[in-house]
Amino acid sequence: MSKSVIIIGSGFAGLSAACFMAKAGWQVTVLEKHDIPGGRARQFSEAGFRFDMGPSWYWMPDVFERFFNQFGKSVADYYQLKRLDPSYRVYWPEGPVDIPADYNALRTLFDSIEPGAAIQLDRFMKEAAFKYEVGIQKLVFKPGRSWTEFMDADLARGVLRLDVFNSMKKHVAKYFSNPRLRELMEFPVLFLGALPEKTPALYSLMNYADIAGGTWYPEKGMYSIVDGMYRLALELGVQFVFGANVEEIIIRQNQARQVRTADASFDADVVIGGADYHHIESSLLPPSARTYSETYWDKRVMAPSCLLYYVGLNKRLPGIHHHSLFFDTSFSKHGAEIYSNPAWPSDPLFYMSATSVTDDTVAPPGCENLFLLIPVATGLEGDNEERREYYFNLIMDRLEKWLGQSVRDAVVYKKSFAHSDFVSEYNAFKGNAYGLANTLLQTAVLKPACRSKKIRNLFYTGQLTVPGPGVPPSLISGEVVAGEVLKAFGG
Repeated sequence: MSKSVIIIGSGFAGLSAACFMAKAGWQVTVLEKHDIPGGRARQFSEAGFRFDMGPSWYWMPDVFERFFNQFGKSVADYYQLKRLDPSYRVYWPEGPVDIPADYNALRTLFDSIEPGAAIQLDRFMKEAAFKYEVGIQKLVFKPGRSWTEFMDADLARGVLRLDVFNSMKKHVAKYFSNPRLRELMEFPVLFLGALPEKTPALYSLMNYADIAGGTWYPEKGMYSIVDGMYRLALELGVQFVFGANVEEIIIRQNQARQVRTADASFDADVVIGGADYHHIESSLLPPSARTYSETYWDKRVMAPSCLLYYVGLNKRLPGIHHHSLFFDTSFSKHGAEIYSNPAWPSDPLFYMSATSVTDDTVAPPGCENLFLLIPVATGLEGDNEERREYYFNLIMDRLEKWLGQSVRDAVVYKKSFAHSDFVSEYNAFKGNAYGLANTLLQTAVLKPACRSKKIRNLFYTGQLTVPGPGVPPSLISGEVVAGEVLKAFGG
């Protein structure tokens, strides 16, 4: 009789782990709190608009293709992709700049901003390509359970080029002097949830993902990825139980033997936690079964939370792009208000995704679908409707200024989502949106372990363990933890 595994949560990491465990012949049951799969990457429809609730950037298409290939499938079997060009627009105080998908056009842009920067970009990208190749193959797929995992000849030869002990900020400054180019090259590491000065320069591999890999859009939205992975899981025989809010993991003789929801209990040979790691430890396990103390968790550097707005307009906004970054205020000041001295931002950067620019199925005819995001510190008090409305009007003022037209009077649908929602919807530690920041001291072995140190058949996957935050890392996290389960308990 095949072994059984219970997976808590059906986000990207949980779905990935489920597919790999089913492929290995295990009986897989996924327990999901909500009524559809996806976790933070859910989707909802209202007033004729369809909104992706979470991730909105599709980078590293090779990681998605690799995932499906391992099951004899391809991305195209589940959804179609379109490369965006320009990749995105950046609004600086001096005005907007479009970032072209074509590399030669990007070189021309760099030279127009800083003479000689095109050649520097070539040099930077050569190093970033090396880090992407070695980092993805040799580092990201490691379970991070022992430093001996990294005793690899290729890693030893390339350790200096990987720039693990240098910061991203210093690395970028070696190549570019212009502050706008520096901001542009530092921007991708914000996906990793830390300031450039705290992020290892290894992560210039994100620039390679941005510039060489490209920015893409899956037809009908990011939820198409979830739907594709869910359909694959069903094809592999995975069982899903929706509306199943896990309340307790029953421990007997240092093993997780049962997972209980309000309505049922499920026996298992192995349990994989794909929900918030801290929540599982602090709320689902008895104190004796917890690996980490509350003091440990409180000392973690968290990636940001965010204040989100899902907005439907009854008109189109001429000239906007699919992705827009509003860097028209102080990058460093907002960063300090997230990490150094956590506070509600005084003059925030923000991001806008307008999927209706690319996809006419996400909004009624003649209408616009906007997703607006302000990064904010985790653990802040005072998340209330008055504050949310204040920030909405603040960014609307700036948006209307840049676009030269009214936007607020065209709003026919609006929904906000912030700290308290991340806690209530996802049990997110301190209301985090992205998980644990990828700082040097929270890399690999220094992250919360993917296998419990107290309970031999309890494992973890997702953004609070290896390899870290982001959609591609979550797919990899599911694969990594499945590999650890199979090493320990067999196929």
